[in-house]
This record gives sequence, structure tokens and C-alpha cells, in this order.
Amino acid sequence: MELKVSTRSHAGHALVVIAGEIDLYTAPHLQSEFTRLLQEGPGRVVIDMSAVDFCDSTGMNVLLSALKRMKEQGGTLEVASPRPAVQKILQVTGLDSVFTVHDEVPQEFLLSEKS
Repeated sequence: MELKVSTRSHAGHALVVIAGEIDLYTAPHLQSEFTRLLQEGPGRVVIDMSAVDFCDSTGMNVLLSALKRMKEQGGTLEVASPRPAVQKILQVTGLDSVFTVHDEVPQEFLLSEKS
């Protein structure tokens, strides 16, 4: 399965929209997108996971690595709209207490899409 990653930046914030499956084969694509994005130095990154069907431990490690780098830069990385399967992985691993998890993409990110 293919992984699609798109990023929209606005006013020092970024929304990363992921679609597909995050696994051993697709995680490097996501990692390279985070590496590129973090070089731009956004203060806040929200990851829209509403279209992620599956995420294995490799994918979770990519997210954790990005979270660590964001914190080192003084920023935040948040997860939004995880589907039930991804939500369960976050809960079982305890990562739901590591990441800020939103039920949906924060309104300010939706507003910035339209401007």
C-alpha cells in the first residue's frame, strides 16, 4: 500500500496529512518528510491521521523521533483524528499520554487551509 504525505505550512505551524499505511516499507517516506519539515523549523506540527488505516511499531518510532526533534527545537508535535485502529495502538503502547491527541484537526489549522 502506498503512503501519501502532504504538508501545509502557515504562520509558523504545519499540518501534515497522512493517508495509507505506515509500516516498515512506507515509514522511510514519512521520516524523510519530517526531516525536511523540521529543517523549516515550525513551532507546532499537527499530524492529521484520519486517513491512516494502519500504523506499526516502525511508524510509531518515526512519530516519536519527530516528537523528540520538535521538542529539542522548542516546538510541539500533535496527533489529530486517529482512526480506531491507530487510537488503540496509541492506547496500548501508552503513547496517547506522550502525544497530545486531538479527536479532530484543531480549528486554526482548518482555517489556515482556506486562507
